[in-house]
Amino acid sequence: MSLLRSSPLSVNSGRLSGEEFSQQERTILLRLAHDSILSAFEGREIPFRAPTAHLAEPRGVFTSLYFRGELRGCVGYALPVSDLYRAVADTARAAAFEDTRFHPVTLQEAPDLEIELSILSPPQPMPAEAIEIGRHGLLISRAGHRGLLLPQVPTEHNWDCTTFLEQTCRKAGLPLDAWKNGAIIEAFTAEVFGEKHPQ
Repeated sequence: MSLLRSSPLSVNSGRLSGEEFSQQERTILLRLAHDSILSAFEGREIPFRAPTAHLAEPRGVFTSLYFRGELRGCVGYALPVSDLYRAVADTARAAAFEDTRFHPVTLQEAPDLEIELSILSPPQPMPAEAIEIGRHGLLISRAGHRGLLLPQVPTEHNWDCTTFLEQTCRKAGLPLDAWKNGAIIEAFTAEVFGEKHPQ
């Protein structure tokens, strides 16, 4: 199972789809992400047993870390390769220490990290004309190449649907028009939530 780096995302604590996760579940997952990072410094294991059946469901998730408003790491699972609870723990630790775009998070930074989670719905095949900017993320694949862009990305860049499709093809290492020429287009939604500390 491989972790994917995400493109940088701006801090955005909102929802792009309906509110599936309760405030309590959000708090549990955000605390888990922090604990996963801190436990690495302390050399201790953390329990990976999900406290509820809902958090034990297999889901894709991206974890973004911010320090003083700046992106410090973003890593995720595009597909549901493990239960959500374990995936949050794994991606938080990977974002802190394995995102090669950044130096690893330091012990001094760790307590002040702000965490944002993007929990993905399972990808479903979707015709290009049904894609909604700001609601859907895209996963485009063909011949062993795969690219994913989260729902926030086209909104942040003011892309139209065609540009979104083309840029997802680019992320996959495919020609820009591959979405019209045999590539598989799948869409998903993301529930995005996080925390903001006063600066």
